[in-house]
Amino acid sequence: MNQPSHLVAIFGGAVSGSEAAHQLSARGIPSIVFDQNPLPYGKIEDGLPKWHSRLRDKEIRRIGEKLSHPLVTFVPQVKLGKDISFEELVNLGFSAVLLATGAWHDRPLAIDGIAPYLGKGLIYQNPFIYWYNHKHEPGFAGINDYAIEDGAAIIGGGLASLDVAKVIMFELVEKALRERGHDFNMFKLDRSISKVLDSLGLTLEDLGIEGCTLYYRRRVKDMPLSPLRATTPEEKLKAEATREKILNNYQSKYLFNMAPNHMPVEKIVEDDRLVGLVMQETQIVDGRVKPIEGSEKKVRFPYVVSSIGSIPELIPGIPAQGQTYQIEDEVFCRIKGIDHVFALGNAVTGRGNIKESMVHGREITQNISEGFLADAGKEENEQKRQEIQERISKSISTIAEDIRSNPVQSSDYLAIQEKIKSFRAMSGYHGDFARWAEEKRPVRLEDLVDGH
Repeated sequence: MNQPSHLVAIFGGAVSGSEAAHQLSARGIPSIVFDQNPLPYGKIEDGLPKWHSRLRDKEIRRIGEKLSHPLVTFVPQVKLGKDISFEELVNLGFSAVLLATGAWHDRPLAIDGIAPYLGKGLIYQNPFIYWYNHKHEPGFAGINDYAIEDGAAIIGGGLASLDVAKVIMFELVEKALRERGHDFNMFKLDRSISKVLDSLGLTLEDLGIEGCTLYYRRRVKDMPLSPLRATTPEEKLKAEATREKILNNYQSKYLFNMAPNHMPVEKIVEDDRLVGLVMQETQIVDGRVKPIEGSEKKVRFPYVVSSIGSIPELIPGIPAQGQTYQIEDEVFCRIKGIDHVFALGNAVTGRGNIKESMVHGREITQNISEGFLADAGKEENEQKRQEIQERISKSISTIAEDIRSNPVQSSDYLAIQEKIKSFRAMSGYHGDFARWAEEKRPVRLEDLVDGH
């Protein structure tokens, strides 16, 4: 292959990374897509709960098609900040570097002194869903094995927190039914726990299940469950009604408990373990959460799952502002003080869930990975997908001007090729993405159960 005039490095090959590579390919610009995992599916594989199997497979095919383009070179199992430092990366001589590494860390639960109880009564959403998605795989040995217990608390309010509630209820009900001789797998329960129990003439009470409880600091109508924009009083009322309808639908099907207008303010610890939280009631005043004095109450539970949002992993050498990367301008999303390095998606926004609006090309990742598109109609799905593509296309068009002003030098190109060769040798990647994807394909739950 002749040396190209320009060459772009993309870190992260999932939704935004693959779409960025696709848009660059359409403009004749080659790219090298690095991913920290063997397969570049990000939250499509590890964060989208496994009952969304059809959506997962559809999105995986899309990613595969984009990364199989002749102008795209895939390099698996390279973690930025570990296998290659950011300083080394920017000095390799790429025309541009795009960071599409996503948001994989959980936003810390804001209670003084709670961090030491991680794994001792405190659980975070991202590793919890990762465990759930992979625990069926033969030989899977996660860092944490989560014993599902009744009466758990969930702190959150977005779609991801509803996913956590579904996981807990699926596990509790499936186990209880199995003990009674009934075989209902997760796929059947996903259609409706309520209908499954009705068909058997049973209730949660009959099964001895209390259910988990989701605590949200605002009202149900404030929950970020719908992407509807609300710029007028009429649109606001419609959006609020839609959120209430979505929550009611989830509760009626999956039978978890809901406690709006509650926020955690203190921990309850016994024998070096988190056994509960002090919850305080709230009210909304002028759009702000206002705690109600004297409303504190102790709530005990076997554990709490915090699902209050995801943040990117901050990497040494990349300027940060708070919990996200620091950018220089809103148009380019250029990393502050570093030429030719740009951030896409949640590395900038610091949000791992669906956006209520996508006002800029950077807000393009993970919309489909946290549940909304899985539950929307096909027409709405496609419309949202086209918005994602259009916005990242606009972003790449802007960045492409910068890329073309920075041609890759011959010596740099040779050094880059040697680096890619060494990375591929370490992973064993042979260069055939379709074959590699099939070889590394995880065992699916649907492969192990009948009648799903």
